[in-house]
Amino acid sequence: MITFILCLMLLILSYFTYGKYIEKLFSIDETRKMPSETHFDGVDYVPMKKWKSFLIQLLNIAGLGPIFGAILGATYGSVAFLWITLGGIFIGAVHDFALGYISVKYDGISYPDIISRFLGKRTKLFVNLFIVFLMILVGAVFMVGPAGVLYGITGWNIQVWLFIILAYYLLATLLPIDKIIGKIYPVFGAALLFMAVGLLAVLLGGSFHIPELSLTNMKSNAATFPVIPTLFITIACGAVSGFHATQSPITARCLTNQNQCKPVFFGAMISESIIALIWAAIAMAFFGGAPELNAALSEHANDAAWAVDIIAHSTLGKIGGLLVLLGIVAAPISTGDTAFRSARLIVADFFNIGQQKIIKRLLISIPLFMVGYTITLLDFAVLWRYFAWTNQALSVAALWAATIYLSQNKGNYLITMIPAMFMTYIVADYMFISSQMFGLSSWIGTLLAATVTLALTFYFNRIEKP
Repeated sequence: MITFILCLMLLILSYFTYGKYIEKLFSIDETRKMPSETHFDGVDYVPMKKWKSFLIQLLNIAGLGPIFGAILGATYGSVAFLWITLGGIFIGAVHDFALGYISVKYDGISYPDIISRFLGKRTKLFVNLFIVFLMILVGAVFMVGPAGVLYGITGWNIQVWLFIILAYYLLATLLPIDKIIGKIYPVFGAALLFMAVGLLAVLLGGSFHIPELSLTNMKSNAATFPVIPTLFITIACGAVSGFHATQSPITARCLTNQNQCKPVFFGAMISESIIALIWAAIAMAFFGGAPELNAALSEHANDAAWAVDIIAHSTLGKIGGLLVLLGIVAAPISTGDTAFRSARLIVADFFNIGQQKIIKRLLISIPLFMVGYTITLLDFAVLWRYFAWTNQALSVAALWAATIYLSQNKGNYLITMIPAMFMTYIVADYMFISSQMFGLSSWIGTLLAATVTLALTFYFNRIEKP
């Protein structure tokens, strides 16, 4: 319990301390006009209240990551608490703030344009193709997951639920952001926060024992999947996620003052880390420890949705359990729709296609949804593994872009360069040793990952400054 409480307090305090430092480092200008004013189009550039922007950002970035990822990551023991806390504060929150702020400063530009601006124009085409594919992949993953949960609740055929979710995605992607997303996301956000608060009350007021940080409870999965780098890939959204960098520009186009960057971008990431911390703790506590959690998941094909269901109904009762299930359905659906929206915006920005007319939005969206539905026919487990890796790969590019931005503006670029180097190593190491990729031995993977990290560090430090 002590480890959990300390991590929870550090996350909360970081918003008022480290968050304030980051805000000052990026030189917030409260007098500068915002993209929602200078580029208002009534579709994507629409001013919103701060609390709405916060809840939209939280729902955009949350998805299943801080729940499913945290539960699977908890099989490594309380070391998961450290990654969620330190990763959330020093990598994830800085990552989200930096990309959100840069988008705000440069008229609401999208993630590929940020990468192109700071990592070179030659990367733009590759980044656009890579991100559009990832957005479609995210949308597909977050159709299949909720459809499976809804099938378990209603018994309706999964394909029926897939088409219902797909129809909603189409509406949410085409309509102005304030018509659907701006109205229902606050409700979904409230459900997500209630879920976390309810489970926190259970942890603090119940008889559950939360394991303390110990080297001995890191062995439950380590024989097959080493803590480094697997834990840092498994728990992505709860600590750092490149997917967030693709979502922040959506919210950036709705802010009404630069002083909203800290609560909306830094604050939403810290909130997500708190949600992930709570789920990691309740998963270990409910089953009696990390080895027991690992054994239980192994008996159910590592199905985190099963664990969520049994934990929710056992700890919060029928009503609370229903709200939790609503949360794990609403969160991924709300992430999936903005993933497709991001894909539409990226394609539109790349080809300079105005989005005021709905026919132009349809011409871009229909092909994206056709590809997305086709992907849902693939094995979900395979989709999730590759999504997790590509997710973290995006964070690497975003962190290097933020590093170059700070270097150009004479800021303390070490606060993003060190995380960039760390995540570069993690992504490269996983790529080399994972059986789903190169499958090399651990020591060869470590050597190659270190080489890649040093090479990229040298390269990015030599990029010509404009």
